[in-house]
Amino acid sequence: MGQVIGELLPLAVGIAISPIPIIAAILMLLSPKAGAASTGFLVGWLVGILVGCGVFVLIAEATDLGSETGTSDTSSWVKLVLGLLLVVASVRQWRKRPREGEEPHLPAWMKAIDSMTAGKALGLGFLLAAINPKNLAMCIGAGVAIGTGDLSTGENLVAILVFTVLGGVSVAVPVIGFAVAGDRMTKPLQELRMWLVGNNVAVMSVLLLVIGAVLAGKGLGGLSS
Repeated sequence: MGQVIGELLPLAVGIAISPIPIIAAILMLLSPKAGAASTGFLVGWLVGILVGCGVFVLIAEATDLGSETGTSDTSSWVKLVLGLLLVVASVRQWRKRPREGEEPHLPAWMKAIDSMTAGKALGLGFLLAAINPKNLAMCIGAGVAIGTGDLSTGENLVAILVFTVLGGVSVAVPVIGFAVAGDRMTKPLQELRMWLVGNNVAVMSVLLLVIGAVLAGKGLGGLSS
């Protein structure tokens, strides 16, 4: 169990540090419907991570990737390929960085956040967590790690929940903090949003590179053992 949790940590951090959902949550907290929209977004975000990870746990178990009949090589190949894809994504992300004096660009859908209802925010949170290619890669890696970890059903559920909580903490903290502290959080949230907008590409590039290298290394280690 401990080894599986150790494998999940960098993947969960990869989801948690992703700037776009944090920026989206902050914009909702600064909108007229702050409470309803941000709560819906947080619920959708957590459910998306849980479902994304859970689906790939079931797939890993159904295809018997963790058996002792040689199919463990498949698990190593999955990690290696995912790692290389994340490294490639890191390079592509870095090439999209704003040039000197250029304003950073954010997704067009963020302009609609001010008028977003709780239901739409929930759907957006789910899509960003479960369908976004970068998060999907993290969920695949986590699902394979859990599904091949030779755990009981109860341990599988605990591991999925740990991954979900760790991956969702960066969105949960500002939402819960705002609910508790209210207006006192407005200025810190505005400052955090400005920093994340300015450093979004750099943060994601480094993040994808590090996690991609970790996954690729684990995959190579498994193939050579």
